[in-house]
Amino acid sequence: MQIVQQILFVLLAVAATFLFVRKVREIRRNINLGKDLEIKDNPSARWKNVLLLAFGQKKMFKRMTPAILHFFVYAGFVIINIEILEIILDGILGTHRLFAPYIGGLYNVLVGFFEILAALVLVSCVIFLIRRNILKLKRLNQSELDGWPKTDANLILTTEVVLMALLLTMNAADYNLQQLGAHHYQDTGAFWVSGLIAPLFSGMSETGLVLLERTCWWLHIAGIFAFLNYLPYSKHLHIVLAFPNAYYAKLVPQGKMVNMPEIQNEVLYMMEPDKAPADAAAAEPHRFGAKDITDLSWKSLMDAYSCTECGRCTANCPANMTGKKLSPRKIMMDTRDRMEEVGKNIDKNKTFVDDGKSLLHDYITTEELRACTSCNACVEACPVSIDPLSIILDLRRNLVMEESNAPQEWNSMFSNIENNMAPWKFSPDDRDKWAEELAAS
Repeated sequence: MQIVQQILFVLLAVAATFLFVRKVREIRRNINLGKDLEIKDNPSARWKNVLLLAFGQKKMFKRMTPAILHFFVYAGFVIINIEILEIILDGILGTHRLFAPYIGGLYNVLVGFFEILAALVLVSCVIFLIRRNILKLKRLNQSELDGWPKTDANLILTTEVVLMALLLTMNAADYNLQQLGAHHYQDTGAFWVSGLIAPLFSGMSETGLVLLERTCWWLHIAGIFAFLNYLPYSKHLHIVLAFPNAYYAKLVPQGKMVNMPEIQNEVLYMMEPDKAPADAAAAEPHRFGAKDITDLSWKSLMDAYSCTECGRCTANCPANMTGKKLSPRKIMMDTRDRMEEVGKNIDKNKTFVDDGKSLLHDYITTEELRACTSCNACVEACPVSIDPLSIILDLRRNLVMEESNAPQEWNSMFSNIENNMAPWKFSPDDRDKWAEELAAS
C-alpha cells in the first residue's frame, strides 16, 4: 500500500511540474512578443529595488493595515514552503517527518513557527475576503473587476484559508496519533498552534485519526500542486514576477518621457537635409507608437503579467477620481488579456494569424487614453513600480501620429508648433513685438 502511495505521489508531482513549466514557457514567449529593450544600467540600484520593493514591500506600507496583512501572507507563502520540502521528500521516500530525527528539539520550534505563520495567513485571508465582499472597498469593487477577476481573487484567498486549515488539522491529528503510540508517527510533541486544537480530535479512534491525517496530508500537497498550476493563469503570478519586474523598473526621474529617435531624426533631417540617409524610406519605422502588443516593449508586457490588480494605481489616478473612464489597472488587465489572446492564436496556427483585432480600440479606447494627464501617479503608487504610463503614451502616439486622431485643440497646437515652432498662433517674426510695444510705452 505504501509503495502505491509513493508512485501516485511521484506521478502527481511530475504532472504538476510538467504543466507548470509548459505554461511558464508560454508566458515567456508572450512577453518576448514585445519589442527589444536593453536594460543593463546601474545593477546596484536595481538590486536595491528588488530588496526594498519586492522583498521588503516598501511601497505597500503607505497603507499600514493591508500592508501588515499582506506581509503575513507573503512571509507565510515564502517560509512555509520550507516545510513543503519535507512533505515532498516524505511523499517520494515513503517516510514521515523525515527531518525530525536529524534536528531533534529544533524541529518542534521550526514547525511551531510555521504554524504561527499559517494561522496568520489564515486570519489575514479571512480579513481580505471580508474587505472585498462585505465591506466592499471601492478600489476592490470597480467595474473592471466584475466577473472573473473578482472570482479569481476570492478563489485564491479561499484556497489559502483551506490549505492553512488542512496543515493545522493534519498536525493536530498527528499529535493525537503520537499519544496513541501509532506506528509510523514518531513523538515530536505538540506544536504551538495545532496543539491547541488537538483536543477536538482526542475522542477519535486510531483508524479515524490516520484517515483524517492522511486525507489532510494528501489534500494539502495536492492543493499546493494545483495552486502552482493555477498561478500562471491568475493575477497572483505577481508572486513570481514581482522580483524581476522590480529589478527592471525605471530608474530615470519620474515622469520623464522617452523621445522617439525616429521623430528626432525627422526634425534633424528637416533642419539639416545633408544628414538624411540616401534611402530615407528604409529608415522609417514600421509604426509610430503602438497599436498592438507587438509594438510595446517586453518590459511593458512583463508589467502586465506582474499586475496584481490591487487598484492602488487607479485609486491615485486624478483622471479616475474626477469620473473619467481611465483606469490604469484596466490598462494593464487589457494588455494581459490581449497577450493571452495573441498567444492562443499562435498556439493554434503555429504563427500569428491576423484576427482583425488590436490592443488599441478593441481593448483600450481613445477616451481612456485622452483622459491621462501623464502625471505618473499610477507608477508611483504601484508596489512594484509597474508602468501603465508607458503603455498609454505609446498607444496615444499611435493615435496621433498614425491615425491623426486627436482633439481639435491638440491639432491646433500641433499645427502651431509645426509652423511657428511654438504652441501659440504667432509668427516667429512677431514674437518680440510685445517687448517693442512695452519699450514704446
